[in-house]
Amino acid sequence: MKLYYGPGTCAVAVWIALEMMGADYEVEKVDLGSEEYRKINPSGAVPALDTGEGPIKNQAGAILTYLVNKFPEADLGPDPGLEESYEFDRISYFLSADYHPSFWPFFSPEEYTSGKDEADLQKAKEAAYVKIDEAASLLDSMLEGKDHIYKDKKTVLDVYAYILSRWLAFTPKSWTKYPNIKNFMRKVGADPVVKKILAESIK
Repeated sequence: MKLYYGPGTCAVAVWIALEMMGADYEVEKVDLGSEEYRKINPSGAVPALDTGEGPIKNQAGAILTYLVNKFPEADLGPDPGLEESYEFDRISYFLSADYHPSFWPFFSPEEYTSGKDEADLQKAKEAAYVKIDEAASLLDSMLEGKDHIYKDKKTVLDVYAYILSRWLAFTPKSWTKYPNIKNFMRKVGADPVVKKILAESIK
């Protein structure tokens, strides 16, 4: 398998998951949005995963679920049962549809305002701060009394939430300001595999 990634992006969560699962894979750093990369993933975004089976896969949450099913022996997914799968998917969709998008106006404010001067861009960022805090506060409540986001069990959702929460350090309210996220970040960040891939991803 081949993973296309960008440093600091949610694609790093997929990289960490591949390593945790003992998968046979390689990685390639790409120029996001470039014409060359759009030939691989038309959206120009990462991650993209070429498994050699079917079309190239994209969307971090969907790829992580795919890997959970492809490597069941790693036990990094939900426990058996319909309700268990629902709870896992509910958290995954929260990360993909609520938490992750809340950062978009912060990183790309020009795409969320018709104005082009610095004042307009700053307003877009300030609006993003509110949504980011709302989503982060919800995540913090979900982590109350737990080291892991799903049933206090280690899963791929931990690394997804971890990579997204690292972005809080770039906002006025860092992850250190949310007590449960703070505990979670320190626990996940201490994982040897997480430390290894984070170091490799910025080379």
